[in-house]
Amino acid sequence: MEIILFHSVYGPRPAVHAAADRLRAAGHQVHVPDLYEGQTAASVEEAREIKDRIGWDELVRRAVAAAAPHSGRGLVYAGFSMGAALAQVLAVADEKARGLLLLHGTYDVPEDASVDGLPVRLHVADPDPFEPDDWLSTWYLAMARVGADVEVHRYRGAGHLYTDPDLDDHDAEAAERTWEASLEFLGGL
Repeated sequence: MEIILFHSVYGPRPAVHAAADRLRAAGHQVHVPDLYEGQTAASVEEAREIKDRIGWDELVRRAVAAAAPHSGRGLVYAGFSMGAALAQVLAVADEKARGLLLLHGTYDVPEDASVDGLPVRLHVADPDPFEPDDWLSTWYLAMARVGADVEVHRYRGAGHLYTDPDLDDHDAEAAERTWEASLEFLGGL
């Protein structure tokens, strides 16, 4: 499977590259675009400053430019938190998308979207301050309405970016369960 993996608001940290290596070891071709042009953040405040300085529209433009050379072959879009939001934006707009793997994040679903059976897996902390229950219910119903085949995996007690071992949010058990389920999902596409 060919996968494009978008980093979180922290930038292309080691955990993103480790995740890509894990996916490659399972036989997938993985592209990891650097939407921050070499910048990474050590704190969430610094991360938000970088994101705000670049701007959402520019991040989407960079994500589209990174995916464009590969999208004709049918990509699986994946991402961490902010990167998950970008992955969702691109997958919902790409009729050749083969799947959508969301780690720690979601995004608004356009009213006029139609994804006709797109396989979608979301892995998220429970609770997650950035993905509250009422939002997740609304998101799930919207994705189902536009035709996605959605499955949500929740991890009780994990922090928001629990797959990143270099952050306080890290939860090794939840991360391992996430990667096992994600590899099974990708292997079935």
